[in-house]
Amino acid sequence: MNNEGKEGSFRTFFVIMILSLVIAGMWDVVPAIKDSVHYVLDNSLGYLMNWNLTIGMMIIVILVALFTVLIQKYATDQKTLKELRKEQKLLQEEMKKYRDHPQKMMELQKKSFEFVPKTMKLSMRSIGYTAVPLILLFRWFNDVFITLGNPKFFGFMTWFWFYLVFVMIFSGIIKKAMKVV
Repeated sequence: MNNEGKEGSFRTFFVIMILSLVIAGMWDVVPAIKDSVHYVLDNSLGYLMNWNLTIGMMIIVILVALFTVLIQKYATDQKTLKELRKEQKLLQEEMKKYRDHPQKMMELQKKSFEFVPKTMKLSMRSIGYTAVPLILLFRWFNDVFITLGNPKFFGFMTWFWFYLVFVMIFSGIIKKAMKVV
């Protein structure tokens, strides 16, 4: 596949984000959405959480991290992203050299801003594949934890913070192991 096919577009990104928000907003309005997600997840991920809430949630977080990293690895042009990151790093090193030269710094900052849209465009495709499933998972988590009386993990963490902290940790580990940018 050429680079063009893996870049994605901002329009597609916004359509997917709007679709995700609509689905999230329709969760309680359209029972078919909620019921079908509960049917699938209650009988799979729900089983893990019923077995042991903390360990089950940890396994779910690891699976989500693995899923998102795999999508990121195979839905993006990793070679081009690595090249862009390398160029950005070289540019940052050059900027450190010219801290005392405002004119040169402005020129280098302008050049560094050119990387932002390129990097975003390359990274967006993976978001397109994961946005809707993650929104549905979060809505399901919300329902499950409300039903369970909003238990705290380790005595102080809500499910959201538990998820956020551990998905960042596990994603970082998996990305490093799989050499994903």
